[in-house]
Amino acid sequence: MALDLSALPILDQHCHPLLREGSRFRDVEYQRFFSESDQTAMYEHHAATTIFFRWALKELATFLGCPATVDDVLAARAALGDEALATRMFRDAGLAMLLVDHGYQTGESLSHAELAARLPCRLATILRLETLAQELILRHETFDQLVETFVAAVEGARAAGHVGLKSIIAYRTGLAVAETTRGEAGAAFAPVKERARRDGRVRLADKPLNDYLVLRALEIAERQELPVQFHTGFGDNDLDLLAANPLHLRRHIERHRRVPFVLLHASYPYVREQAYLAAVHPNVHADLGLAVPYLAANIPAMLREAFALAPTSKLLFSTDAYSIPDIFWIAARWGRWGLGTVLEEMITLGALTRDEALDIAGEILGGNAGRLYGLPWPPSS
Repeated sequence: MALDLSALPILDQHCHPLLREGSRFRDVEYQRFFSESDQTAMYEHHAATTIFFRWALKELATFLGCPATVDDVLAARAALGDEALATRMFRDAGLAMLLVDHGYQTGESLSHAELAARLPCRLATILRLETLAQELILRHETFDQLVETFVAAVEGARAAGHVGLKSIIAYRTGLAVAETTRGEAGAAFAPVKERARRDGRVRLADKPLNDYLVLRALEIAERQELPVQFHTGFGDNDLDLLAANPLHLRRHIERHRRVPFVLLHASYPYVREQAYLAAVHPNVHADLGLAVPYLAANIPAMLREAFALAPTSKLLFSTDAYSIPDIFWIAARWGRWGLGTVLEEMITLGALTRDEALDIAGEILGGNAGRLYGLPWPPSS
């Protein structure tokens, strides 16, 4: 029996926008949202065999009041339509506030204003550094112009309404961020700009330039004590998992002691390393998203590893959900279940009282993030 956490609201401290039209899919199109792979064969032949998908399908069928088949769930979703589906799922999930990274989206994604109009919850935004840099590379002809406008945008992030920064340097050149001079970064700019001119777009994955811009952002974040989220651990196919171990950030965590480092995705499978860093560095915070919901039945096992070392004041809930409301709903549901399961075990053991366990759950589901980002929490009724 899990501790009942259904009455506790959630502050989802890391997620992405919904699709403008996300209620009508074929089976393979829908199954891609349950895999981190970018390979079509995974969606066609394997995604539906994961415990994540099998269990989610049953949960969704119960919620939608239909048989637990892909066709029936898809038909029930389509019958509701985009707005009703999102409203019902977000209200049932108790999602009270989202911190949205709009850097991961397509032309089919909702804008921030559209997302706010569709969802029955409050929103704030996180500024993704690499997306910002890519936009500026396309816009400017010289390295000096790039740096000047990048620095200005990061310095003005709070004034623009962002509550934190986000880096996906783990995906691009790895978390072993090297000290890089302005000259080294400037030399790397020319070929990047040439590719941008040729292709009309750019994917920033040149180590001197990536490292230099992230380090400049950390300098600014330190002056403002602005939280910086870092992708750590597992992710899409283009990720070198060894380069995404959060231990690579240790030198920068120690150097920038006034920067709150938020290590995303439970750093899975490096959850022990993440918990260790959160246990010994006051400025490190451990996010649990993506692992919730992807680990499905093994979510409690991951949470036990996090609780083993990390102070409960450092643990943050998120979904890392994107595109469809289903993943938000499942992550909220399973996050409460996993957390309730582990906390109930600790009550039975005698490590926690029931009141302590409920307080801890409330902090992880929202209170810790509210304080970290300076947001009003809990939400007013």
